Amino acid sequence: MIDFLRGQVVHIETEYVVLDVRDVGYRVFTSNPYALARSEEPIVLYIHHHVREDAIQLFGFPTREEQSMFRRLLDVSGIGPKVALAALAGGRPEVIASAIQSENVAFLTKLPGIGKKTAQRMILDLKDKLGAVDERWAAASSVQLAMEAAPAADAGESNWAAAREALAGLGYRDAELDKAWHAMKGKVTGDESPDVLMKQALQQLFQG
Repeated sequence: MIDFLRGQVVHIETEYVVLDVRDVGYRVFTSNPYALARSEEPIVLYIHHHVREDAIQLFGFPTREEQSMFRRLLDVSGIGPKVALAALAGGRPEVIASAIQSENVAFLTKLPGIGKKTAQRMILDLKDKLGAVDERWAAASSVQLAMEAAPAADAGESNWAAAREALAGLGYRDAELDKAWHAMKGKVTGDESPDVLMKQALQQLFQG
């Protein structure tokens, strides 16, 4: 089984990247391919090697926490790899864990592909398995979950501020980010998490 791959991103699509590992191209499905497009150095993706009768697929994650949460989500009845990956595109693993432990169905149903019954199943199946949320994650979890009570416009602006900070950390300039937000703003409902806004912005930036 493959645990991780180290290589350079040589091709990107909306659902996956192709990682060149010693002249072998691996197609790796990931929650946010565009976040990897700007890297010119070799990267590490932690892999879940998914085998079924008609396909062998690789799912990759930039952190062990995402890899672990992906595997936890697969343990939930009714959640397959694509839904688990979409959920991680909508929320960081620590935030999802916090929502499960606090039985926050309202937040969980805002994750892509997660309906009310699936959210309730996530709580039932995972609440006792996740353990305590790490202290280093607590602040970020509290902020994102608290946004459930905020008005849509305010939540959209606050979530964009968090997404913008992360994008700036990737090296994007203020002018680029302002242009991306101007193009996106009219389509933002206020329900999007910072991770979803970051993905949308990266798509906008990638398209120029």
